[in-house]
Amino acid sequence: MEKEDIISIRIRRGKAKLKPTVPKERVNRGINADPIRLIDSDGSLVGVVSLAEGLQKARNRELDLVEISPNASPPVCRILDFGSYHYQKERKLRESRKKQHIVQVKEVKFGPNTEEHDYNFKKNNALRFLKQHNKVKFTVRFKGRQLAHKELGFDVLKRLEEDLADFIELDSKPQSEGRQIFMVVSPKKDIDKILEMKSIVIEPGGEDEEDDDE
Repeated sequence: MEKEDIISIRIRRGKAKLKPTVPKERVNRGINADPIRLIDSDGSLVGVVSLAEGLQKARNRELDLVEISPNASPPVCRILDFGSYHYQKERKLRESRKKQHIVQVKEVKFGPNTEEHDYNFKKNNALRFLKQHNKVKFTVRFKGRQLAHKELGFDVLKRLEEDLADFIELDSKPQSEGRQIFMVVSPKKDIDKILEMKSIVIEPGGEDEEDDDE
C-alpha cells in the first residue's frame, strides 16, 4: 500500500490537546521536482535520478522520500523515516527556544529621600537584574507634599545613571509621569565580563519590586 501524499504529524504541546501539524517539507508524491538529487537512507549519495526512481527506492525500504533542499539544482531529496525526522527537528527547535533568554523589565522603586543603606540595597538589586540580562526601570514615586520637590527624584536617577555608567545603556532618559519619574536602562552586551573584571559579587535576595520610601 502506497504512503499518503501528504503526511500530517501530531505534536503534543504541554498539556494541550494534540494538534495536527503540516510539515514544511514536501514528502513522497507531494514532491513536484523531476529529476532530483537523491541521498540514500544511510547518508550515501545516489546521484541525480528521476522522481519515480526515488519514490520506488523509498517504497522498497518502507521509508519516505523527503525534499530537504528544495532550492538546490536539482532539489535534494533523502530517503528516511519522516515521522522520526520531523519529531527530532521539532524537539531541537523547542530546546533552542528554551535556551533563548526572554528579556524582562524589572522595576526598582525609590523615594525622593531614600537613605544611603536603602539606596545601595536597591542598586544591588538592579545589578542583579542587569546580570540576568534584563532591563531595569528605575522609578521614583512621590507622596503628598514630596511632589513639590521633583528635583530630588531627578537627582536620584542622575546618581544611579552615574553609579551604574559602566554597566548600563540608557534606553529612556528620566521623564515625569503623574506622581512619579522614571528611566529605563539595559545591560551592556558584555555585562558579565565587566562585572568579572571589576570583581563585583552580586548578593542574592531582594524582590522584583521594592516598596516606596516615605
